[in-house]
Amino acid sequence: MNAFADLALGIMTALGGFVDIGELVFAVEGGARFQFLTLWVVALGTVGIIVYSEMSGRIAAVLHKPTFELIRESQGERRGLAILVASNLVNLLTCAAEIGGIAIVLQMFVGLEQRMLVLAAAVLLFLSIWFLEFRWIERVYGLLGLILLVYVATAAALQPDWREVARGLIPGAPRAGMPGWSVYAYFAVGLFSSVLMPYELYFYSSGGIEDNWTEKDLSANFLTSTVGFTLGGLLTMALIVSGAQAFFPRGIDPQVLSSSALPALLALGKPGLVFALLGMLFAIGGAAVETALASAYNLAQFFGWPWGKSKRPSQAKRFTLAWISMLVMGLAIAMSGVNPVHIVEYSVVFAVVVLPFTYYPILATAGDSKSMKQHVNSRFVQVLGWLMFALIVAAALAAVPLMYATHMGES
Repeated sequence: MNAFADLALGIMTALGGFVDIGELVFAVEGGARFQFLTLWVVALGTVGIIVYSEMSGRIAAVLHKPTFELIRESQGERRGLAILVASNLVNLLTCAAEIGGIAIVLQMFVGLEQRMLVLAAAVLLFLSIWFLEFRWIERVYGLLGLILLVYVATAAALQPDWREVARGLIPGAPRAGMPGWSVYAYFAVGLFSSVLMPYELYFYSSGGIEDNWTEKDLSANFLTSTVGFTLGGLLTMALIVSGAQAFFPRGIDPQVLSSSALPALLALGKPGLVFALLGMLFAIGGAAVETALASAYNLAQFFGWPWGKSKRPSQAKRFTLAWISMLVMGLAIAMSGVNPVHIVEYSVVFAVVVLPFTYYPILATAGDSKSMKQHVNSRFVQVLGWLMFALIVAAALAAVPLMYATHMGES
């Protein structure tokens, strides 16, 4: 396996999963409302996604089974079908939000009418998936998404109190002048869910099989998942710090995607704004590609269809039709004029309800010595996996009540 392509898969999955439209808005708004108090959530979620992505990649390399095949085997046909429908509904909402987000970023560059740019965004996504091989999809979106590192420079240039930033890595109570506990809990659950979005594992494990991973690639899988998702976590933390420095002292509550670029403008001027928008464009585009392909992977793996970008469309007709249909339906939702930020907030909250059903089969399989033999989870990884799974279940139980109690974080 090409080490460069390995790392590109992890980077694309991390940037598309962490730093998509939802993460951009959630993280910056979290910083604007709670300063640095949500940093610990990102750190915790990052540990969780590293542990589970490594397990899913290891299963793909050893057993050649992607995540949704594990779900079908462990949950059976009826429950597996329910999980398939729920997962792909979340994927659809996320894909629609990403298409709308791309249009917003393009509009900030060219100023054309938004619906025209929504259509242009969907066409560009279709062309990139249709014509690019899987490894080039990884490289284009993953590596160009690294332009978002401008937010690390932004966070440093805005000169936060680094001792306060460090304190944000430890859970703390909202202070005077901040929203109360219920809104804080809503943002914590939302950020935690956005870090652990199910489509990340669907895409990551399927991508490992697309790249023909074997047991010889286990060290590369560890490096890819660790480096890629750590990078995504650090970028999300930089977004929180940037939002805290740019908006919290001014009492501004940014609730639109364009606001996420303002800290880079304040700190670094017009070049910072351009780099921020370019990074957002490729990170959001990567998330749209991931969700479209993840839905097609899910359907093909559940029903036993031929699948994979390595196959010609004529060899995997239903798989190809599935990802095209996802883009078309996402386009239809985005063209309706619904605010993409509102769409992605619903998708993030509903995704957390699906998380336990996605993550448990991975933990159970990776910890099964009969299947994994010498590649079974170590005791440390198994304990850490169960601790993270307990937090996932707690978040899943709290998500919908918090959404209604706080009116999606408004009160």
